Amino acid sequence: MESSTYTWIAFYEEFASKLLSFKGNRTSVIEKIRKVYTSAKLSLPTLENGNNISDIDPFTIFGLFNKGISDSNRIKLAQNIKAEFSLNSTVPSDFTGIPVLNNMSATFYGFGSDRQEHDIDNLWRVFEAALNLAASDNDENRNLFINAFDVVRHQYRIKWNLTFGLYWIRPYAFISLDSKNRDFLRAKANGFPEALTSLNSGNLPDATSYLAMRDALLDVFAKEGSPYKSFPEFSYAAWKTPQPHSPSTDNNERSPHYWIYAPGRDAEKWEEFYASGIMGLGWDEVGDLSSFPSKKAINEKMQEVYGEGTSYKNSAHMTWLFSHEMKPGDIVFVKKGRMGTILGRGIIQSNYTFDATRNSYKNILRVKWTHKGDWTIPDTMFPMKTLTDITPYNDLVTKIRELFEEDDTGDSITIYPPYTKEDFLHEVYMNKSQYASLTALLKKKKNIILQGAPGVGKTFIAKKLAYSIMGEKDTERVMLVQFHQSYSYEDFIMGYRPTEKGFDIHKGAFYDFCKKATDDNENDYYCIIDEINRGNLNKIFGELFMLLEADKRGEEVQLLYKDENFSVPPNLYLIGTMNTADRSLAMLDYALRRRFSFFEILPGFDTDGFQSYQKELSSEKFDNVIRCIKNLNDTIAKDETLGEGFCIGHSYFCGLTPEELNDEALSSIVEYDIIPLLKEYWFDEPAKVREWSERLRRALQ
Repeated sequence: MESSTYTWIAFYEEFASKLLSFKGNRTSVIEKIRKVYTSAKLSLPTLENGNNISDIDPFTIFGLFNKGISDSNRIKLAQNIKAEFSLNSTVPSDFTGIPVLNNMSATFYGFGSDRQEHDIDNLWRVFEAALNLAASDNDENRNLFINAFDVVRHQYRIKWNLTFGLYWIRPYAFISLDSKNRDFLRAKANGFPEALTSLNSGNLPDATSYLAMRDALLDVFAKEGSPYKSFPEFSYAAWKTPQPHSPSTDNNERSPHYWIYAPGRDAEKWEEFYASGIMGLGWDEVGDLSSFPSKKAINEKMQEVYGEGTSYKNSAHMTWLFSHEMKPGDIVFVKKGRMGTILGRGIIQSNYTFDATRNSYKNILRVKWTHKGDWTIPDTMFPMKTLTDITPYNDLVTKIRELFEEDDTGDSITIYPPYTKEDFLHEVYMNKSQYASLTALLKKKKNIILQGAPGVGKTFIAKKLAYSIMGEKDTERVMLVQFHQSYSYEDFIMGYRPTEKGFDIHKGAFYDFCKKATDDNENDYYCIIDEINRGNLNKIFGELFMLLEADKRGEEVQLLYKDENFSVPPNLYLIGTMNTADRSLAMLDYALRRRFSFFEILPGFDTDGFQSYQKELSSEKFDNVIRCIKNLNDTIAKDETLGEGFCIGHSYFCGLTPEELNDEALSSIVEYDIIPLLKEYWFDEPAKVREWSERLRRALQ
């Protein structure tokens, strides 16, 4: 473990001890927090409705600088905390491996009616009990901690985050059960069998179980030959282990992307970057790229710094990709020149940071380099740009990956984050009985179509449904394709494609996915077909049409373009999505309709999940707009030319944080999403469009 990874511990522990003195004087600590943000010239995040903060707990205070913000802002906050609270410890310069909160849920208490009278007092109790237990592990302190912990664990907003807080304040005494550590514990089950009992339920364990797991791990750490001697070492190792997804602050699941990258002119920085475990980008004078809200803003800064002699369009695009689009778990191939030379391969380990201490190439991503050498792909030319996302170029990705297949020893087994039924119901606005019906239908029929109005989140639901049944976010077992009028059998199954020497057989996405599922018959695979009714289905499925039926799975037919018997395996499930408001599309023919079951996805405004989300936003204007949309949906449902299939979905209004919710955001949704849809619905009734447009606009006033 690098020495720099310990720099935060002394600061965090001293700050925790200092905070305890404010247990009985929370008004004073709130004022200090306001001064910290004023001095740092940062906006205070929402800590209460209207930010009229009447009380606060110590874990939420720690969470202010332990969430999804840039390292530069974390350092600013820490510097001003040191000054305001008269701390002696050095301000940390590195936050590697420290668990962070999701920005959308960064307090340890609820707002308004979601907070009970003693919730914050209880958090101070467990905070104090934890510090005492860390100082002296005796029966009295242990019992006080157990009692305080078990009260708090049932409070609103308390989940695994409570263990994050305990780790922040005393990292040698308490383990954080963030997703990376939980995944790492499962992966190391043989070494830490006692730890798994508390994790298998998927919920935060009670205090007795948590302490038993903690004690068991400490015993393992004390044994001779243990690779880890403390919780910070263990957590750092978990952080370094590659995962295919972004950290918990990023809610957008996606498969790993593939990037090709040049480390300086003629790869001059490659040796340094390999030795340091990083990849870097220049344009240092632009500053911290994460501080720019758009590519345009970066472009304008480049013109200001370097002069207006060029457009800087490509450079702004590249720096935006580097700082905003490259994610942990993505694969990087290092190139030299354009003539097919590859120098290395690595897995991105961190989000973007700006390292002001470096002399050059201050824009940094941490990378686990798995390969270093000199490989050449004949007859291949790479893009000229320093950085290119080559994920869409399947042939190029395949060629490069094949270089490493025989000795790909650099990768450990990929550990995917768990995903449960409870996670699904928390993220998808659907009730338990609907979920049970949907999963049972898919298991029985093997092919379903999610149909519904615009904006109900059909594709989102399809992916989350697959994850919840698998029990993990294994993106390798979920394939998403989108049908359109030009999509063909040759794209989906197999067909001839022109090459420099004539024509070769090209295997389609579904063919490869079926083969993958067949080779791994112990696991389920899910093919999601977005906009399934936009394609010519008879043409796309061809002779495989019959094999889609549940009782025909495993049976073989001979393929059109190849002398090969092919089958759709029984462990492969198809989930289609269909927009019921698309009047330009013909209905599915009976033959295909017979092979799929249809599940209606309704707007989720009245579900517990959406209402909880709405309550958390705590916005009168948002409430007014939603009320107006629900009335609009009643009108649409009763309209003889439309009906329920044309109702407005809830997803248009999802994903907003209290900080992002403002008049401009709501107006944008109404003006550019909802009203254009109404104009399409009632193209022959302009008076009705005007009426509802005005009602929606009035709801914003």
